[in-house]
Formats: sequence, structure tokens, C-alpha cells
Amino acid sequence: MTLSRRSLAILAMLGAVTIYGTNFAISRHGIQNGMTPNDMTFVRFLVAGLILLPLFVRAGIRDCAGIGWGRGLVLTVMSGLPMTLMMMQGLAWSPAAHGAAIGPGTVTVIGAIGGWLMFGNRPGWTVILGIAIVVAGLAMIGLAASTSGSRNVLLGDLCFFGVGLIWGGYPLMLQLWKVDPLRATAVLSVLSALAFSPWYLVAGTGNILNVNPWIVALHAINQGVLNVVIGLWLWGFAVREVGAAQSGRFPPLIPVIGTVSAIPLLGEIPGLLQWIGIALIVGGLMVTTIRTGNSRAA
Repeated sequence: MTLSRRSLAILAMLGAVTIYGTNFAISRHGIQNGMTPNDMTFVRFLVAGLILLPLFVRAGIRDCAGIGWGRGLVLTVMSGLPMTLMMMQGLAWSPAAHGAAIGPGTVTVIGAIGGWLMFGNRPGWTVILGIAIVVAGLAMIGLAASTSGSRNVLLGDLCFFGVGLIWGGYPLMLQLWKVDPLRATAVLSVLSALAFSPWYLVAGTGNILNVNPWIVALHAINQGVLNVVIGLWLWGFAVREVGAAQSGRFPPLIPVIGTVSAIPLLGEIPGLLQWIGIALIVGGLMVTTIRTGNSRAA
């Protein structure tokens, strides 16, 4: 039986959110097995940069693959080196479930506010309600962190919040500048690799040589191939086939997948306040996908 393109698109989107959701638990697994945040960042952009370098060169080095160097640097900050370092540091301090919930939750809030201010996409009542529920969930996770007795957990959650703040602006800038997502990914991957690799190799701050090579290979594939290249391709194919509105119904699965995958991979079982916070964020994200007559997806 031949699958329709719509069915393939749905499978592609499920594949993408599975990659993005499990990445929080898998990345924390690497850190718990000896890799530092610097190690994880290094293998991510070294692999992705090498894979996407031909695309970057073919599109033109002089004008930064047709994007422009100023815009390329801004996109690199939002979804490249700084964002990744912050996320990996957060995973070194805080449970994977926190990252899977706080990051996407904050991105949704920034996307709705930015879409309104930048493009006039005034959010409907379902989006406003959903954002309010998401904020309540974020506050609940923050409360859980503050009462955990661990300063690092709270710092890790703040890292995830920072990731959401800058990552949330990334798709807004792509829309504003009308930049092809794959070309933008090539630019930020190559620039991040060029900026970080020399410092990483010279400064000697990594621990990669002391880690099991199979662990390093696993996370190099997960970071550089699955998350940067394949995840983006699957997401782009799905959006192209079924549209942004239908595709927007799948991201609420990311916190669910991230939380559930962390239980067998890491043995991290959220406490009551964390479960409540995660449930609120997932519920809020789902509410924002409800389409009403006067609402538009940002």
C-alpha cells in the first residue's frame, strides 16, 4: 500500500518532534557520561558544519550564502553557538524534562508576542489563554526548582528560559527576512563551527578524549546529523505538504516525549510540582493550536 503525501508528512512531523523531544534526554545522557557542554557543542557544529559546508559554499561565501553577513550572525546567535552552549549548560544542571518543557513553552510565548508586534498577527483568545496556561506552567517548574534546595537546578532552568527567549526569535527573523530554513541552518552551522572549533581545540576546555569513543560517536550523530540536518528536513517537508497551521499541532508533543524519554534513559522521574508544570505547559501549547474564526497562527 502506497502512503499519501499527507500521511508521509504526518510521519515526517512525528519523526521531527521525536528527534527534538528525545534530544534533551539524549544530550543529558552524554553530559552524565563524561562529555562537557563544550564537547557537545563542538561535535554538534563540527559534524553539521562539515555536512552543510558545500551548501554554504555553493550559495556564495561573499554574501554569506545570499543572506548577508549581518543577518547570518544574528541567526547564528539565535539558533547556533550561543543558544546551544546555553542549552547544554542547562542540561548539565537541570533535569531533561525541564528543558523539554521550558524551552518550547517560552518559544511559543515569544512567537505569539513577536508575531503580533512584527507582523500584526493579533493572537486570538485561544492563543492568549494558551499562553497564560504556559506561563503558569513555567512558574510552577520555577517554584519546583526554587524549593528543590539545589541552586544549580534553578540556574539550569534559567538557561532553558534564555534558550527559549532567543530561539523564539529565530523563526520570526526567518519570516521577516524571507530566508530559506535549510540555507539558514547551513550558515549558522558553518559559522558556529568556525567560531567555536579553534577556541575549543586551543583552550583545552573539553574532555572528549577521555570519553568512550562510542559515546562520542553517538552524540555526534544525534547532535550534528539528527537534530540539525534530518530534523530540519523532516520538519520542512511536513510544513510544505500540510501547511504551517496543521504542522503547528505537533510541537506540544515535544515536552511529552522529552519527559517520558528521560525516565528510562536517565532515571529522572519528575516530582509532583514538576508534573503539574509540565502538564500545564503541554495543555497550554495544545490550546494555542485551536483554530477559531478570528485567530491566526503566528
